[in-house]
Amino acid sequence: MAVCARLCGVGPSRGCRRRQQRRGPAETAAADSEPDTDPEEERIEAGGALSGAPGGRGAGPPPPPRCSLLELPPELLVEIFASLPGTDLPSLAQVCTKFRRILHTDTIWRRRCREEYGVCENLRKLDITGVSCRDVYAKRINPRVKSGRFMKILPDYEHMEYRDVYTCLLHRYRHILGLWQPDIGPYGGLLNVVVDGLFIIGWMYLPPHDPHVDDPMRFKPLFRVHLMERKSATVECMYGHRGPHNGHIQIVKKDEFSTKCNQTDHHRMSGGRQEEFRTWLREEWGRTLEDIFHEHMQELILMKFIYTSQYDNCLTYRRIYLPPSHPDDLIRPGLFKGTYGSHGLEIVMLSFHGKCARGTKITGDPNIPAGQQTVEIDLMHRIQLPDVESLRNFNELSRIVLEVREQVRQEQQQQENGPEDGEGRGQQSPREPQRGPVQPSAELPAEKGGESRDGEAEAAAPPAPEQPAQSGQGQPFVLPVGVSSRNEDYPRTCRMCFYGTGLIAGHGFTSPERTPGVFILFDEDRFGFIWLELKSFSLYSRVQATFQNAEAPSPQAFEEMLKNIQSLTS
Repeated sequence: MAVCARLCGVGPSRGCRRRQQRRGPAETAAADSEPDTDPEEERIEAGGALSGAPGGRGAGPPPPPRCSLLELPPELLVEIFASLPGTDLPSLAQVCTKFRRILHTDTIWRRRCREEYGVCENLRKLDITGVSCRDVYAKRINPRVKSGRFMKILPDYEHMEYRDVYTCLLHRYRHILGLWQPDIGPYGGLLNVVVDGLFIIGWMYLPPHDPHVDDPMRFKPLFRVHLMERKSATVECMYGHRGPHNGHIQIVKKDEFSTKCNQTDHHRMSGGRQEEFRTWLREEWGRTLEDIFHEHMQELILMKFIYTSQYDNCLTYRRIYLPPSHPDDLIRPGLFKGTYGSHGLEIVMLSFHGKCARGTKITGDPNIPAGQQTVEIDLMHRIQLPDVESLRNFNELSRIVLEVREQVRQEQQQQENGPEDGEGRGQQSPREPQRGPVQPSAELPAEKGGESRDGEAEAAAPPAPEQPAQSGQGQPFVLPVGVSSRNEDYPRTCRMCFYGTGLIAGHGFTSPERTPGVFILFDEDRFGFIWLELKSFSLYSRVQATFQNAEAPSPQAFEEMLKNIQSLTS
């Protein structure tokens, strides 16, 4: 310990500064007259001198001269300290006065803000560039209001330090960064909390207007956090149309936090609830109520407005992770926008779990709420679609899918009953180790054209119909007559199809059941699902956005997250 203390230039070798402060002048002078080494250190030095002597047993070069960190030039210490994690710097400041003084250098904290949180703004040049981040956000929140209206209530960055930005803003609120699902009953949602400039902003991501599933996501700010004073962060609610106002954030527990608005009068409009509803309808659906002729759809829209309006003053959020990816996955997992009939577009998370894939709702509706598994795809049972003319016949597609469902049911019974009831198992055993996305061609021709399963071995020999799909050219696809689709602009070629099940239920998630369907993979960013019982088609398109702080720490943590969000609405 004495050697380490002497290396740093503190401790008993040079006299602890705190101990010196408590001593009187006489005691300090006596301490300075003592030898600069302790007995243990003298014993080590003596041993080294003997071993290095000409007659010693271990002759060698003399030990290198000792160098204290305090003897390094300040600019070198600044570079060393700037490379350390910001969480270690407060402890380093307690070592000695010199370290504490050097840690007041703002370039150290500016580098930590940039490397750990991506803050690239220069506090000293915000007013010089002409386009400061405060102007950008004032215009982004409400373009109809001049930015000068907000200049008086925003902080004076000229006299602010990066140390304050790091300790009072970024580090303090680091636990809320990432993806979250708001607890809004069956509707859910997707919140992305990011460091944006010198703000921490919570952006609510909204699907595009129905039925334009390929359009980019929309987003609006719900809250923001920034420094109004050097040592105090301010939380502002961004809900409503009257600009930012006072809010509050409380971190309830790990992976959960809540927001509260302290000025809900800013959410109200002068025209009352009717004006609020019409404004919400234009933003949410991109149309007026007169443009929606379907009576059931009008009821669903009005119900959603009434329900979600109850949560405009207080919301709880639970963390969600993006699904982990694997090289053997059929496509890259992630978030997708999907069409759901009169409910409009909803956000679904596609994830892969060995021999199956699942689509979990991030946003939901009164029938199938957020958190439930809307579709499940059996990657071990591919479906070979018939030619285009036969595919137009819904009964033909229904017959093929029901045959596969019966086959899946028999295989499940055989697994439950054990190997003694394995009649016909020799035909199905090649299917078990084969994963659909990787080896897609062996078992499919048996279902094509109504051929009997007894001839499955003979039919499996020529894989000619699947060659276009394997080579990336795709096979022709068309929806059967009678299958409804919100978006008629779906792809006309697909790579491959799989048997799957879709979750349907009555209003209020009553009598839920899984019904057979067909999963259609169009390309890397789009897939579809035919709901056989509903005679409906859903088209899904990938959310083209990059999310930070959204990776699951482990596959087990992701599975646990799925269970948690599903249990909240079960």
